[in-house]
Amino acid sequence: MKFIETEIKDLWIIEPQVFADSRGYFMEAYKELEFTRHIGNIHFIQDNESRSSFGVLRGLHYQEGEAAQAKLVRVIEGRALDVAVDIRKDSLTFGQYKLVELTADNKRQLFIPGGFAHGFLVLSETALFTYKVDNLYTPDMERCLNFQDPELNIPWPLDASQLILSEKDKAGKFLKDIR
Repeated sequence: MKFIETEIKDLWIIEPQVFADSRGYFMEAYKELEFTRHIGNIHFIQDNESRSSFGVLRGLHYQEGEAAQAKLVRVIEGRALDVAVDIRKDSLTFGQYKLVELTADNKRQLFIPGGFAHGFLVLSETALFTYKVDNLYTPDMERCLNFQDPELNIPWPLDASQLILSEKDKAGKFLKDIR
């Protein structure tokens, strides 16, 4: 596995080594020893999976305080644009984001530490998105950062009229309101 540090502290792109031949391929999707050596001791407690169709934007979600979740995300079918926004109040990169295209073909993963808002936009007909988390979902602590926050100015590749959003995601707060 190749661990790639991003310009935002603690946010990592992980590229697995893929062994392909005429039968298909094999890869190690997660290897605790290597993960710990590069990123640290994160104890994942749950795997989640979602299927979404073209134009679905989920996010930008986060949980506050002790409920914050670290995530290891990947797309195992289709293609999605993944975004992680640093909302750690004491961070030098507060308000900065990273866009990473995750696809079934590139098999990239993104490690998102606690204290980040996270979301993704499906760019293929459908996408199967899977992720590990290190903390339980706590509905009372769940929050949403507005995907159209002008301070973030995320360059989504689809027009807002093409996006499929939940009511919760349409009503996300702005960065200035969580600062």
